[in-house]
Amino acid sequence: MAQAGPAQGPLSMKPDGGVALPPSPERIQEEFDAGIWYTISVWPDLILAIQNNWGGPNGADKRDWFAGALSSLFTDDPSTDADDVEFRLLDVMNADFDVNVQDDSEVEIAAAIVKLWKQTREGDFSGVEEARANRERRSRSGRGEVRFVQQRDGENEEVEWGSEDDEEDEEDDDDVEMGDAPSLVPVREKQEPEVDEDGFTKVVGRKKR
Repeated sequence: MAQAGPAQGPLSMKPDGGVALPPSPERIQEEFDAGIWYTISVWPDLILAIQNNWGGPNGADKRDWFAGALSSLFTDDPSTDADDVEFRLLDVMNADFDVNVQDDSEVEIAAAIVKLWKQTREGDFSGVEEARANRERRSRSGRGEVRFVQQRDGENEEVEWGSEDDEEDEEDDDDVEMGDAPSLVPVREKQEPEVDEDGFTKVVGRKKR
């Protein structure tokens, strides 16, 4: 299946009166990749997983791979939509970060990524700049208290984490303001299949060992 080439954005005028050429496909891809990284880097669910090493000690490296995997969805199939992105977000969070996202925050993240895809293909990088500014703003503001729900011995227990001073050996790029983070359940044990009221078994991502 042939891949559709990037749409050429409208030509703009240079200050000297000349016509600015549209951005190259390489520039468009670079901006899109950067936009994805900035977007998921401020996702509270992912931040918590990295800070608490739920997916192992190399969480930051996994986050970078995660951004690339999301970008590949679109390069492999330009018709990728928000549902496809949501599925990949949930699958990777479960399989690679041992987290079941239960707050529907993947919906907002997926919508933002699809919007970035459409904008960058038109040569519009305003969304990428906005995502970059949001990342920098959150990084400068520091990190507040974080709340999540941890599963222990089959029971949900709410745990409160203190300020940044209570943590040691944190990576600089994970210093992000989160406020009250959404409830998460780290995947620690094999879950029993869930059956809905119609008798259908719910499908969940498998843990990666």
